[in-house]
Amino acid sequence: MFEHVQKRHRVFFVYIGGESPLKEKYIDAASELIVYTYFFSASEEVVPEYVTLKEMPAVLVFKDETYFVYDEYEDGDLSSWINRERFQNYLTMDGFLLYELGDTGKLVAIAVIDEKNTSVEHTRLKSIIQEVARDYRDQFHRDFQFGHMDGNDYINTLLMDELKVPTVVVLNTSNQQYFLLDRQIKNAEDMVQFINNILDGTVEAQGGDSILQRLKRIAFDAKSTIVSIFKSSPLMGCFLFGLPLGVISIMCYGIYTADTDGGYVEERYEVSKSEIESQEPTEESKEQEPRSADVLVPTVQGPKDVLEKKKD
Repeated sequence: MFEHVQKRHRVFFVYIGGESPLKEKYIDAASELIVYTYFFSASEEVVPEYVTLKEMPAVLVFKDETYFVYDEYEDGDLSSWINRERFQNYLTMDGFLLYELGDTGKLVAIAVIDEKNTSVEHTRLKSIIQEVARDYRDQFHRDFQFGHMDGNDYINTLLMDELKVPTVVVLNTSNQQYFLLDRQIKNAEDMVQFINNILDGTVEAQGGDSILQRLKRIAFDAKSTIVSIFKSSPLMGCFLFGLPLGVISIMCYGIYTADTDGGYVEERYEVSKSEIESQEPTEESKEQEPRSADVLVPTVQGPKDVLEKKKD
């Protein structure tokens, strides 16, 4: 049955031993992660002869044609260890898998290549990563995940930069930091030296999830979305962005002209009011002039009045 399980599943976990606190932790972890991988329990006689156990009980993971034993002192929490070890050591990467690897806390070393390109440079980088993942498994499997990715589209959006192909990039998917090559990778030894420089802090990390980087990512995502829309459908892009801009422009023009007309009407009202007020004193003075003339100026006698006086 063990051989049957090993043929069917590329990665699976086995608890070996009787009842113990470790088994209780194993059952709890299995209940939590059963949707991601496979869990079994067995007696010591079931496992193959090449498996050597220093102590019992034990939890093992079988993958990549070998096995690893859980060490509570070095590996920490059992559930976290299972979550880190549930992937094969070398994988074909995509966006969804990188998202899942973010929970493992591992650094991901990726050969970014064009699988359709059969040139020596593309195949050489892929084989170097595979060699490091295979030959240095015991040294790096706790801290690193290895693989390759076809094309640089997803990596470009992650790095917010244009990455030349082929190349190697190391990602920290938990905080969006990344490490670019500080040397030309000619063989597996160069790649191992590059990994060791990352671990000891010699290679500077770029990117991250700071506030500035988040603002840059928002601007980059908006720019990428607009460019992709116009590339795929220029007419649709013009409609989607031209219509709102046109409506906003008309609204702004209407608001501006409404303010201008309102100011002009108010100004004309003030002018008319001042003209009316200035005209009122002149009319009053005109009305008063005849009255004063009647009082001060004597009336002139006409010829008819003179004749009547003579007759008298």
